[in-house]
Amino acid sequence: MIADVLADAGARMDRAVEAAKEDFATVRTGRANPQMFQKVLVDYYGSPTPLAQLASLNNPEARTLVINPYDKSALKAIEQAIRDMPNLGVNPTNDGTIVRVTMPELTQDRRKEYVKIVRGKGEDAKVQVRNLRRKAKDDLDALKSDVGEDELVRAEKELDAVTRTHVDLIDEALKRKEAELLEV
Repeated sequence: MIADVLADAGARMDRAVEAAKEDFATVRTGRANPQMFQKVLVDYYGSPTPLAQLASLNNPEARTLVINPYDKSALKAIEQAIRDMPNLGVNPTNDGTIVRVTMPELTQDRRKEYVKIVRGKGEDAKVQVRNLRRKAKDDLDALKSDVGEDELVRAEKELDAVTRTHVDLIDEALKRKEAELLEV
């Protein structure tokens, strides 16, 4: 029973770390990256649809991204969704068949703003991991009557080690993203 609680907590924490890494990828650096557009939702016939389901994204140059919609009638909606996306700071252009997004050069102030955004996302991810730890601890406490005190203490130490490992993974990803953002 204890092993099940610990395994479940570890798996959930793994997913939280992966979600944090994906979230970090949505913050732009100096290069155009299709991952930055993962969270863009386009109003397609009244329902919010992820951009990746409506178009192919190509990266022909370092700072240019070409979006080729599968349905040409969605061109205006795609363009508007990209324009409305916060933290991108881009102005897409539409030539009737494709949407071209050119990333402007990042200023030092803008880079520092992005670092603050990424740190906030990192802190949110760490809070999520800690919440998962708290839930697992509550689940372990519920088992108090079924298992011995020593087993419970050992399990809590193991849970703390798993939590610390996952928080460290988030910190490492955060440091990599910060270095990537501040690189000129």
